[in-house]
Amino acid sequence: MSIPRRRSTQLLILAGLLGLSLATSGCAGMMIGAGAAAGVASAQERGLGGAARDVRIRADINDLWFKKSEDLYSRVQLQVQEGRVLLSGAVPDPETRVEAVRLAWQASGVREVINEIEIDDETTLTDRARDAWISSKLKSKLLIDKEISSINYSIEVVNQSIFLIGVAQNQAELDRVIAHARDISYVRRVVSYVRLKDRPLESS
Repeated sequence: MSIPRRRSTQLLILAGLLGLSLATSGCAGMMIGAGAAAGVASAQERGLGGAARDVRIRADINDLWFKKSEDLYSRVQLQVQEGRVLLSGAVPDPETRVEAVRLAWQASGVREVINEIEIDDETTLTDRARDAWISSKLKSKLLIDKEISSINYSIEVVNQSIFLIGVAQNQAELDRVIAHARDISYVRRVVSYVRLKDRPLESS
């Protein structure tokens, strides 16, 4: 198979996986954007193969959570980069927190589960709106900063805490990302699980 044809095949496979993930997440109407998302994934540091594996991991974990409990599925947020899974959100009790982590480890290909789930059943609509505003603000800052490759970062905001995961080109870039995050109003803390490009993950 020629390289261009192999690349086209990879894109189609990834688009299919993205569609599966969106459907599993209750977003079947967004499947039309799967092809565009596949193009974005091909530009990331992890490449098409890595992005496809991460999409499958995400879909598997979402499926496990949904089958266990719709409440668990709706309360816990999920990010996956290079087989590293970052969990965040707020649940009503410690047992639910433990169950979310246990199920995440059951997905094939998971290399690490980072647990940042909080126990808090008092999150208000105002809190959620503020989190969404912080997330949007940070994404905009990273996008317009020409010294940051924003495509390699994932952002989650829970109760005004920012959680970052991904791949930084170098320490200077990561420092800029964290500085942008800390400069946003209402942010309580910034937690980074970003690795540097020249420091690959150790094999599990």
